[in-house]
Amino acid sequence: MTYDLRILNSSGPDCDSASEEMGLGTLQLSKSLQKAMLQMRGEFMGGDGRSVDYGRLATSTLFKHYAALAGRLRTCTVATLSEPQRMAFFINVYNALTIHGLVSLSCLPGSVLEVQYFWKTTCYNISGLVFSLDDIEHGILRGNKPHPSSTQPLLGDADPRRQLSLKSCDPRVHFALVCGAKSCPAIQVYSEDNLEQALTMATQSFCGQEVHTSPSDMKVSVNKILQWYASDFGSSVDQILRYLSLYLPEVTRVTLLAMMDRGPVTIESREYNWTLNKL
Repeated sequence: MTYDLRILNSSGPDCDSASEEMGLGTLQLSKSLQKAMLQMRGEFMGGDGRSVDYGRLATSTLFKHYAALAGRLRTCTVATLSEPQRMAFFINVYNALTIHGLVSLSCLPGSVLEVQYFWKTTCYNISGLVFSLDDIEHGILRGNKPHPSSTQPLLGDADPRRQLSLKSCDPRVHFALVCGAKSCPAIQVYSEDNLEQALTMATQSFCGQEVHTSPSDMKVSVNKILQWYASDFGSSVDQILRYLSLYLPEVTRVTLLAMMDRGPVTIESREYNWTLNKL
C-alpha cells in the first residue's frame, strides 16, 4: 500500500547554510534541536511533560524557529554521529516530529487515531532520505525490528536508511517516545551526555506509575506498551517481569519478586488512553 506522505521540513534553510549557529554541522544542529525542544517543553508543556499546549505552540515564534531548524535536517549527515549521539538525535526528532505533525493539522483532533495513517505519513527529510514516525521508531531506534503488526523488518537490506539503524533495541526507548496520547510517557530531551541516565529515569518514572501488582490474585497490571512490545523486554513472562523489576520502586519491586517466588504471575494490560495529550 502506498501513502500520501506529509514531509514537514521540505522547505527552509539547509544544514550547510552560512550560519554561525550551524557552524559545527550535524552535531551542532542536534544540540540546537535539543535546545529548542527544551524551550518548547518549558513554555508549552505541562509540568509533568505529558501534555502540550498545541494551540499556543503553533503560533509562537519559538515554533517557527524550531521549524527552521527542522529544515536543516535535509542536508545534515547523521551517519557521522556516534551510536549514542544518533540514538539521542532520533529520540528527539521523533518526539518533535509528533508535535510538528499535530501542530500542522488544520484542525486539532481529539485523538491521534483520528488522523489516518499518522505514523506512516508524518515525515521529515533527514540526510536526503524520508523518514516517517514508524521508520524512526521501528527502523532506527528499535534496531529495525518488525512493527508489532508485522513479522518483517521495516527497512530492507538495500534500503539506504538501514545504515542508520541502531545495532540493537534498548527497551528503555519505549519510555522516551511520545505518540501524542495521554497514555504516552512524558516528553524529555535527550543528549549524548545525559542519555544513559535520562533513559533510566524515564523508565523508572513510567514503570513506577504504570506497573501495578496484585499479590492476592497473582497479577501484574501494565501499560499497553508493554504488551505491544513484549518481545523487546524478554522472551517469557518471567524475563519481562524481572526486567521491569529493575526499574520499580523498592516496595513494588520486593512485592513483585515475592509473587514470582510463590508461583506463576499473570500480566494484564490496561486500555490505552488515546485521547490527545493537549493542555
